[in-house]
Amino acid sequence: MSISVIIPTLNASALLDPIVRAIRGQLTAVAEIIVIDSASVDNSAAIAGSLGCKVIKIDRAAFNHGTTRNIAASAASGDVIIFMTQDALPADNRLTQELLVPLQDPQTAASYARQIAAADAAPVERFSREFNYPGIPILKSLDALNALGIKTFFFSNVCSAIKREVFMESGGFQSAIMNEDMLFASRLILSGYKVAYCPEAAVIHSHNYSFTKQFRRNFDIGVSLKEGRLLKYANPGGEGLRYLREGAARLLNEGKYSWLLYFILDSCFRYAGYSMGVRYDLLPKALRRWMSIHPFYFR
Repeated sequence: MSISVIIPTLNASALLDPIVRAIRGQLTAVAEIIVIDSASVDNSAAIAGSLGCKVIKIDRAAFNHGTTRNIAASAASGDVIIFMTQDALPADNRLTQELLVPLQDPQTAASYARQIAAADAAPVERFSREFNYPGIPILKSLDALNALGIKTFFFSNVCSAIKREVFMESGGFQSAIMNEDMLFASRLILSGYKVAYCPEAAVIHSHNYSFTKQFRRNFDIGVSLKEGRLLKYANPGGEGLRYLREGAARLLNEGKYSWLLYFILDSCFRYAGYSMGVRYDLLPKALRRWMSIHPFYFR
């Protein structure tokens, strides 16, 4: 299977060289790297071109997590499209190889990689990555809904591989404020396909977000789940409680007592943002814009 890699960029000049070199150095070679750039002001597009990438430029105002990736996918030639973000660095040279393994199954339409916290990740962020991206592979289908709940549909475009034929036939990603990847995975699973989580494929990716950023991100997550009608299939409340219990126990067991209060506050901001997000339709438009990372979504 031939591979096209797609990377949306915005002011990524410092990140492009290492990620492109790492992708070019994979054991399973890629046919092309497509960079779709949202009017960067730091020469990202020119740098991508100099590194041999195919470059597509769009206006900043035209960016959308789903439709921007669809534009790039329509220009891709590979049998498989690997979507990555500009800050996700392959952990080794087996990334593309491992992502393709489950796609040998005709019923498995997509796979996604493990995310490993970077060296500068705070203990709370490190736990979050390990909670969401454990070391055990998972093959998810509709049969898993009772056992996995909302995690049945969990999927990440930080690093994912999707069969191009299935992607195009299904209409690609929908226009969404966030979670275009999870919404797409839910459509695959609900239509009878399988989605594989491949911890053998790994990227280094993490963020040390502020409380305010966590609130706003989770507000957008709540909006996306509400608009995507996923809450009728599974309620993520139980998963949130498990996250809180396991995170607190982890910090206590490691003796990181000073981080416990931070973790509790961080979790409260996440929950508050999510709770407001699933009720966004009750809020005035100006308040929605203030709470969101993507205020332009609520024009």
